[in-house]
Amino acid sequence: MLRFALSRFLTGAFVVFSVASLTFFLLRVLPGGPFDTEKKLPPEIRRNIEAKYGLSKPIWKQYTDYITGLSRGDFGPSFKYIDRSVNDIIKETLPVSLKLGIAALFVSTTAGILIGALSATRPKSVLDLLNLSLATVLVSVPSFVVGAVVIYVFSLKLGWFPAALWGNLEHMVLPTITLAAAPTAYISRLTRASMLEVSESLFVRTARAKGLGEIRVVLKHILRNALIPVVTVLGPIAAYLVTGSFVVEHIFAIPGMGRFFVIAVSNRDYPLVMGITVVYTAVLVLANLIVDILYALLDPRIKFERETV
Repeated sequence: MLRFALSRFLTGAFVVFSVASLTFFLLRVLPGGPFDTEKKLPPEIRRNIEAKYGLSKPIWKQYTDYITGLSRGDFGPSFKYIDRSVNDIIKETLPVSLKLGIAALFVSTTAGILIGALSATRPKSVLDLLNLSLATVLVSVPSFVVGAVVIYVFSLKLGWFPAALWGNLEHMVLPTITLAAAPTAYISRLTRASMLEVSESLFVRTARAKGLGEIRVVLKHILRNALIPVVTVLGPIAAYLVTGSFVVEHIFAIPGMGRFFVIAVSNRDYPLVMGITVVYTAVLVLANLIVDILYALLDPRIKFERETV
């Protein structure tokens, strides 16, 4: 286990380094710059600003300075938020995005597995057909449409929850529903399909032939083995929910990292874009590592061995 975790940690560190390097050079080759405005700056002022932020240095020197700072956990100053560093912005916004993402992950995983399991135990029933139809709709509809619908129904019409902002628990309900809608539908369909496949296995038929109760067969033999494909997708889904809430945070005016990322891209705020990208990559790597470890907990046949493929 320790050898496996260390191997994956080193691989993840290399992935983070590669993404950081690629992002650095891609931002430099894109047209436009962080200080290009409609009103052209005087050459002297522009040179002073570029010298202050190190943009007047050769590209290789900018890169080495950035990697050196990154190795110390320093993402540098923001170009657009005066007197604020990228580290300060991430410290303020990451907890908000994590809180929203974890809440959406809990809702989508719990609801998706429960709905999928109920649907699989009653195939071709009204509940099953309703689940398949609703899942297709939720996967197909963009999050900004779901957000608009839940705001209209639960905020404007019913008045149950606030339409925007971030603060109390009631502010989390609508953003969480919006963010968790598509993953819930996907997990429910995957759980259903996996359970139906496992239910045709010989060990399930043997368990039923021994006279075991249906609830025990479903929970211990079918659902447990059917969750392995679900766990496989939880890593990317978790990373998406934590880091991919750009639209949701914008719709509900949530001061999270996704909202700042969109603003940073439009402003060509190089350090902020690169800092948030590195954090997103690290979250994805960590989520995939946790998923790999969960495999062994769900299926004892899976052993951690030295990776040879």
